[in-house]
Amino acid sequence: MALLEVLKGLSVTARHMLRRPVTYQYPEEPKPTSPRYHGRHYLNRYADGLERCIGCELCAWACPADAIFVQGADNTPEARYSPGERYASDYQISYARCIFCGLCIEACPTRALTMSTEYELAGPSREALVFTKEMLLAPLTEGQEPTPHTDERVRARGINYYGGPQTTPPLTSAGGAATAEPKSTEH
Repeated sequence: MALLEVLKGLSVTARHMLRRPVTYQYPEEPKPTSPRYHGRHYLNRYADGLERCIGCELCAWACPADAIFVQGADNTPEARYSPGERYASDYQISYARCIFCGLCIEACPTRALTMSTEYELAGPSREALVFTKEMLLAPLTEGQEPTPHTDERVRARGINYYGGPQTTPPLTSAGGAATAEPKSTEH
C-alpha cells in the first residue's frame, strides 16, 4: 500500500520531467502579458496635445492604497494645459504603494488615466518608485504640441473635447467674464 502511494507521487515527477520546459530568456525576451493586464499608468493627451487630466483628484480618492497624489490648479488664458477650467499641476503615483487594482482608471471622468501592460517597474530606492507627472504623461505624437497652449490657439482649433454641443472650453477674460459664446455642433 505504501509503495503504491510512493509510485503515485513519483508519477507526478516523471510526467513533469518529460514535458518541454517553459523558459523565457527574460531580459532579452520578455514574457507576453494579457491585453487586460494592469501595469504602468499613463496620463493621456487629446489629439492636439492638451492633457486630459483636469485635476479633479477622483483617482486619488478612489485609490485604496493611497498611492496617488494630485494637486489641481486653474488654467489661465495665457497658459492652458487642459480644455477644462483646471489641470493637474502636480501628479504623483507611488509604485511602492500601488496595488494595481485599476480603481483609479474607473474613477477618471475624462479617461485621462489608463494602465498599460508594462510591468518592469523596479528602482534602486523607494523615492525612485514615485513617478511624477512628467514621467506619467504620454509622449507627444506627430501633430501634438507641448503644453501650455493659449486660449486663442485652442479656440481656433474648434475641437469637440467632451463630445457635447460645446466645442471649446468656456474661455474667460482676466475679469472672469466669458469672452465668447462656445461654438455649437448641432446638426
